[in-house]
Amino acid sequence: MAKRSEYIEYLSEQLAELGTLRTKAMFGGYGIYCDEIFFAIVVNDNLYIKADATSKADFSDLGLKPFTYSKKDGSQQSMAYYPLPEEALDDTQTMIFWARKGIAAALRKR
Repeated sequence: MAKRSEYIEYLSEQLAELGTLRTKAMFGGYGIYCDEIFFAIVVNDNLYIKADATSKADFSDLGLKPFTYSKKDGSQQSMAYYPLPEEALDDTQTMIFWARKGIAAALRKR
């Protein structure tokens, strides 16, 4: 089993007040679950929060772009996961504010 990165450990500490957190290695990164609700991904030590039609504008209004990756055919595929605003990376309460948006988006999808 691969050792979790220091960044995953840091995020787990910062987001602990949300509930029971679990990370799962997937696709070269990690998925983050809170109380078994999948709400975020970490790729290359970057946190991306789930968004939906209700919350997408909160991210895009700040100029944040969705996570994209290259498919085998070379085309780009985007996912409804957005990076945090820069100020959220160093402020726990701001990070939690955005993480709650991801949890809410995941719950609305259920």
